[in-house]
Amino acid sequence: MFKKLKSDIPASIVVFFVALPLCLGIALASGAPLFSGLIAGIIGGVVVGALSGSQIGVSGPAAGLAAIVLTAITTLGGFENFLLAVVIGGVIQLVFGFLKAGIIGYYFPSSVIKGMLTGIGIIIILKQIPHFFGYDADPEGDFSFFQVDGENTFSEILLALNQINVGATIIALIGLAILLLWSNLLSNKGKLFTIIQGPLVAVAAGIIYVIFSEGSAYDINANHLVQVPIPDSIDSFIGQFSFPNFSAITDTGVWVTGFTIALVASLETLLCVEASDKLDPEKRVTPTNRELIAQGTGNILSGLVGGLPITQVIVRSSANVQSGGKTKMSAIIHGLLLLISVILIPGLLNLIPLSVLAAVLLIVGYKLAKPSTFRNMYKAGWKQFVPYIVTVVGIVFTDLLIGIALGLAVGIVVVLYKSFNNSHFLHKEDVSNGVQKLKMTLAEEVTFFNKAAILNELDRLPENSHLELDVRKTRFLDLDVVEILEDFAGKAKTKNITITLVSERGTVVNPDSYIKFFKLRPKSA
Repeated sequence: MFKKLKSDIPASIVVFFVALPLCLGIALASGAPLFSGLIAGIIGGVVVGALSGSQIGVSGPAAGLAAIVLTAITTLGGFENFLLAVVIGGVIQLVFGFLKAGIIGYYFPSSVIKGMLTGIGIIIILKQIPHFFGYDADPEGDFSFFQVDGENTFSEILLALNQINVGATIIALIGLAILLLWSNLLSNKGKLFTIIQGPLVAVAAGIIYVIFSEGSAYDINANHLVQVPIPDSIDSFIGQFSFPNFSAITDTGVWVTGFTIALVASLETLLCVEASDKLDPEKRVTPTNRELIAQGTGNILSGLVGGLPITQVIVRSSANVQSGGKTKMSAIIHGLLLLISVILIPGLLNLIPLSVLAAVLLIVGYKLAKPSTFRNMYKAGWKQFVPYIVTVVGIVFTDLLIGIALGLAVGIVVVLYKSFNNSHFLHKEDVSNGVQKLKMTLAEEVTFFNKAAILNELDRLPENSHLELDVRKTRFLDLDVVEILEDFAGKAKTKNITITLVSERGTVVNPDSYIKFFKLRPKSA
């Protein structure tokens, strides 16, 4: 784990700069204290990172839970009651892990997971455009289409273009130029440019700009900078921590919120695990049950000390991969950097322009949503492309979980359609002595989903024909389908159709009862 530090340390710095505004922004969007977002980021990096089996996944406060948190703080009667729900949610996640519920993550189609990555990439780009131009009305981390500030994703961009902050835009363009220069040219010129990442240089340039532009016509005021809480003393720093109100343990609403957090956080984590594993150049597979246990532990600790709910987050995970992170040390170090910087240099952090961090996130978003991905999915055929594009559009115009649900629903319809068409194969032979010979070969598994396709095929058989029904390869034949064959036997007599049933047990011409025949072999034909 320590052998890859030369790759993990530079990557952890990039993840740190990506995570910092998101931790603060998600807390702001959730109606929670800003420090609660930082707590969740620190625990997500250090604790969850250490316990997780994911080598490149990074955890922290999740944008997908912001709406739940915002509502829960109000309805539960205070932040302390909500923290108890976070602790309960963590305990439930532990139960999920021990019950091996992590297997759910393997049932999401690849097209939907790829759509999730592309959709997140697009939404990152769209959400960062206003910040890039110095319009920061909506907090970082608000990834829903309908935003906290009352606007939507596209109306916010229009407002930003009409209210451009010149100073923020100048340093954002400088930062973007540095990032592109670093990744496309300098990174290949020597090890120094690999160890010192472009985002670090861009952020340093942003801090220098803020210091030297103060008082000029192109300065950047505090509203467009990172805003980390600065304690006056050790006591005031400790005072930022909050603790759950255990006296609310009998409140039904607390338990409902806890279960909701556990369910949504687990689902979002499993989705992100699948997505981050696809991004991993080494194609390592994360043990999902262990991940749920790690996340549950993290949420228990986060709730106990005043932090927001934690999930694995694809934005940070993808930034980690793109920056060359190799092992979980990158996630752990990023959490330590959050902790150290919040304690020692909060004033310096508050000199970082949000527009520079927006430039960093724009690069992250573009790498997730490259045009080549759309082309490749289109070439893969409509059965892959339709669930993919529905997921992308759903994420952009709603939010992550709804977009995934829409893509999954379409994916299921595609699977049913494929099953509908792959239940059998019908081969027509030449007419001999006035009799049309046909051969229908059933698939290995034929379920009630295939009823309509088989029924339609049987109804279209011409009169005075002979049907050979081959079930030698069929290992499962649903009773619903057997009943269709039983009913067709009566119709076949009226249409002068003879049927030969070919199975592993031999050949039967016009069997008296299909149900009796197949009942002799209940699990196969």
